[in-house]
Amino acid sequence: MKNKTVTLGGGCFWCTEAIFRDTEGVLGVRSGFSGGFIKNPPYREVRTGRTGHAEVIQISYDPEKISLRELLMIHLTTHDPTTLNEQGADKGSQYRSIIFYGDDDEKAIAEKAVEELQHSYNDPIITELQPFTVFYQAEDDHQNYYAENQEAYYCQMVIAPKLAKYRENLSRYKGD
Repeated sequence: MKNKTVTLGGGCFWCTEAIFRDTEGVLGVRSGFSGGFIKNPPYREVRTGRTGHAEVIQISYDPEKISLRELLMIHLTTHDPTTLNEQGADKGSQYRSIIFYGDDDEKAIAEKAVEELQHSYNDPIITELQPFTVFYQAEDDHQNYYAENQEAYYCQMVIAPKLAKYRENLSRYKGD
């Protein structure tokens, strides 16, 4: 079976990238932007919220080792998919919860994942589902950010606890 890709947004891409880089079956993760109207935007513009783009990660994965459903379950449970344009202290449309699907089958898998997890949340899941169009890779200093900056305050206070929680709950994400 051929390797696949999926593009997801769930707040700061530094956090989501660290989680998925730590996931078996994931072959690669790139931080970037998608869903907006500016071509090839720099991070300094995206962070203003005026480009329409979300901070996203593009995941390359081996579907024989991890399914799209499993990736989406991880995505929807490692950030808050019930908040509009906000994840923790990060506020703005660039931090929205979003899943970009490549075809009708991927859209159906995403809709089912949202439906399956809705009972786990008190508020409605408001994760956007949009057809994938284009991914713009962020600058090099945003790639593999956690691994390269583990001593940074943000990494210690935000990313490390999220990653630890993910690792503690890893077994709940597996299985179709």
